[in-house]
Amino acid sequence: MPMLRFLFRKMWNTRWLTLSTLAGLIMAVAFTTSIPMYSDGSLKRVVSKSLEEKSEGLPAGSVLIRYQASGSDRADLDALSDVDQYIKEQLPQEIAFPTQAYVRSYSIRGSQLVPDDPTKVDPSKRRQLTLMAQNGLKEQVELTQGSWYAEQPQNGVVEVVIYEEAMYRNDIHVGDVYSYPITGGLGIAPLKVKVTGAFKPKNDANPYWFQGMEGLATSFFMSEAGFSDYLLKNKKIPLNLANWFYAFDLREIQTSQLSPLERKLERLDITLYQKLKNTRVDISFVPMLQEFKVQSVQLQILLFTLAAPMIAMVFYYIVMNARQSLDRQRNVIAVIRSRGGSTRQIIWIYLLEGLILGVTAMLLGPMLGWFMAKSIGSSSGFLTFVDRQAVPVGVSTEALMYGVAAVVIALLASVIPAIVYAKASIVSYKQKLARSDHKPFWQKWFLDVLLLALVGYGYYLFGQRQDLFGQTGLTTDQLQVHPLLFFIPALSIIGLGLFILRLFPWLLKMGNWLGQRILPVPVYLTLTQLSRSSTAYYPLMLLLILTLGLGVYNASAARTIDLNSTDRILYAYGTDVVLKADWEAVSDELPQAPDQNDKQGGAGQGGSGQGSGSGSGTGQGQGQGQGGAGQPGAGSGVEPPPKMRYIEPPFAVFRELEGVEHAARVLQTKSNIIVSGKSLGQGMLMGIDNVDFAQVAWFRKDLFKVHPNIYLNLLGQYEQAVIIPTSFAEKNHLKPGDLMSITVAQQPVEFIVVATVPYWPSQYPEQTPFFIANLDYIYDQAPVTPYDVWIKMKDNAKVTPILEGLKAKKIDIASVKDVRNELITQKKHPARGGVFGILSLGFLVSVLVSLIGYILYWFFNLSNRVVQFGVLRAMGLSRKQLTGMLLLEQVFTAGLAIALGFGIGKLTSYLFLPFLQTAENVKTQVPPFRVVFDARDNDQLLGVVAVMMLTGAALLFLHIRRLRVHQAVKLGEEK
Repeated sequence: MPMLRFLFRKMWNTRWLTLSTLAGLIMAVAFTTSIPMYSDGSLKRVVSKSLEEKSEGLPAGSVLIRYQASGSDRADLDALSDVDQYIKEQLPQEIAFPTQAYVRSYSIRGSQLVPDDPTKVDPSKRRQLTLMAQNGLKEQVELTQGSWYAEQPQNGVVEVVIYEEAMYRNDIHVGDVYSYPITGGLGIAPLKVKVTGAFKPKNDANPYWFQGMEGLATSFFMSEAGFSDYLLKNKKIPLNLANWFYAFDLREIQTSQLSPLERKLERLDITLYQKLKNTRVDISFVPMLQEFKVQSVQLQILLFTLAAPMIAMVFYYIVMNARQSLDRQRNVIAVIRSRGGSTRQIIWIYLLEGLILGVTAMLLGPMLGWFMAKSIGSSSGFLTFVDRQAVPVGVSTEALMYGVAAVVIALLASVIPAIVYAKASIVSYKQKLARSDHKPFWQKWFLDVLLLALVGYGYYLFGQRQDLFGQTGLTTDQLQVHPLLFFIPALSIIGLGLFILRLFPWLLKMGNWLGQRILPVPVYLTLTQLSRSSTAYYPLMLLLILTLGLGVYNASAARTIDLNSTDRILYAYGTDVVLKADWEAVSDELPQAPDQNDKQGGAGQGGSGQGSGSGSGTGQGQGQGQGGAGQPGAGSGVEPPPKMRYIEPPFAVFRELEGVEHAARVLQTKSNIIVSGKSLGQGMLMGIDNVDFAQVAWFRKDLFKVHPNIYLNLLGQYEQAVIIPTSFAEKNHLKPGDLMSITVAQQPVEFIVVATVPYWPSQYPEQTPFFIANLDYIYDQAPVTPYDVWIKMKDNAKVTPILEGLKAKKIDIASVKDVRNELITQKKHPARGGVFGILSLGFLVSVLVSLIGYILYWFFNLSNRVVQFGVLRAMGLSRKQLTGMLLLEQVFTAGLAIALGFGIGKLTSYLFLPFLQTAENVKTQVPPFRVVFDARDNDQLLGVVAVMMLTGAALLFLHIRRLRVHQAVKLGEEK
């Protein structure tokens, strides 16, 4: 009790430090528990999606166990009963998930039926059916004819019911009696089987019908009791096939259950075979569990790697805070030690304090972690949280274990220094205090240099093995990234920060030496103070560099991933909605057969559309002479195929549809390219109406030298104009003003190059060169062929009203592509939510930790220097000079650290973010990858920095104002 009273008094006297340490512990627990919580929730979402995708056929959580008699083997009935009891009672307990269906079916060997009375039943009809029994049949079907079977055979006649469809297929009627021979040479007399009724399933899609409707069409169903008692026991007919089917509901599965469940299912084959030979698992969901496990592990590794720098930063904050607390109490510890207090007692006091704070953090942290996991699940972008269906998040044992691990690590980081301090006496403490300018361990062991070397090696590997990310990580198209692309940059921020701090004292000494004769007294005193006790400022400066550097990098990484993936999708579609109407095609009549003289004519000249038709090759072939170079004209003696003519639906209808802001006709067709009589291969001809296209197309302005409308205006000025890719023009030495011929529907059309552009919406020049021309000009020169309709939608407008409006106008649509659906699907990807959620929360945590750490550091730093300030005031330094000196101190330390944080963060972003592309994407990515810095993020960080500096200045003014020289200048020690 005395120790507890002492402990609570100590915690109360240092309550602000205690509360800040508790806040750090709660943050650490919340962060570490939120990741497995979100991973579990996203796993449930993946499971639900898998269940939806596998709605056809057997359910995703299906287990089918089968006994199949082999040769002349007979199933031992006791063993059969044992395995049946195990499957029915123990297996569901071992799987431990709700069952959507349980089915057991027994059947004997199928046989060809013989009518008992050939006068009533057609004996020529071949009827091959199987006699079986299945549990729960009466609840799953409704009788359409007759009545149900009797539970036991009546006078040696087995009563059965049959699937209604099977009656029609096999020409069977209610009341028919058949002889069912027992095959296998067992000497068992045939069974008498009477059809008493017919049924149809209440729900064909119910998992109860695991064998499918086709399986029902070849089966007779009798009672389970009759099958067991009469057939198996009485008649000694061997069981041929037994099926046990379960459909488990896996929607509430958790990550921690994947491996144990997989082991149980893989062990199931051995257990079943030992109970009844020839019994095995035919179908199970082990492959799906393995897939879920891989996804869950990948997601957790990704999220923990992303969160590791932020978690480490929180731990560093806890350690820094604990060190401040211990430094303030070190004198007391040394006095207690010198007055007889044992090391064990002192350690126990701090350990007990840590346990109290740790238990409190474990009570409050998971609740905050649950909220964080929910926030991660609702993230659709960096610092963007949307109101959508929440991820099903719950507190699991695994999450709590992560929280306990976080508490233990944090406590060790704060208790170990207390153990070191507890071993020190008052004499050793004063000796160490006199040598307080010793180098920190990371400078002694050159940890900063080692980190920079590791970062340099990582950067080298990123450049040499960039294709590794396409194999081990997932591409940015899927919004998943290689974890090392966040871990190595975090190390670079730490390494650069530590290295610059190594140079910090030398810079101060150089400035002090250079300006000692010319600097004002406050500036000189500030530089002297900083140069003599620079190590005391390292914790704060490093915290600010880490938090701001990570904040800048994470913000830029999130914005870069988000914007580039969105740009790729928008570029691929080119607009909001692309509709392809179903054009009606009409075949033109075949031309009349040419006369004999024409058939003897020479080869037609296809290039200009004029075939040479006479016997001498000089006559005019009638109108069918197109086809480009090498195509036969009408005079070639070969009958041309019939030409297709399309009926164009009215385009004006598309402009008037509900939700449509603008619409444009866009023709895309592959064509042959000819320049100066030489074929340059194939390309994609895009015919557009320049004014309409400007209203609907998505352009990224930085891809073009001038505004895209300038290029579109050129199309409006020259009807023969064509815009070609820059890469194609450079490869083939083409310039504006050159002529080219492009084949459209086998009709060569001449164009004039007016401009070159590197990219164009929906076109990929490295794969297929594109050629942008006027649609009306193309249709003037060649037959009208089907085009797409590009639509710019109004805000929040839906596609469904458009389709309904077109249907009302009797315009059929062959395909619809909506870019907004693709963007929504992308945003719902679990990995995307995880990445942006973690980065967003990490950014917010960085900001919070910076603010709290900064305020606490300066509060206690100023409190510990009251005597120093009093001495300076007593020596004649005015309040104004003292205030200026302390403001300069903040600028030289916190200000420098803030500037370094921003600078290092941006440098790291420019160095490492380009590696978010895979090696293949570097060559083919369209539009090109770009590193993005959003002004809003910088404004938020600058806002926090402004709050920090203003708070520090306010604390400074408060201390200076309250300073009393006669109280500060005294004999004794600082308190």
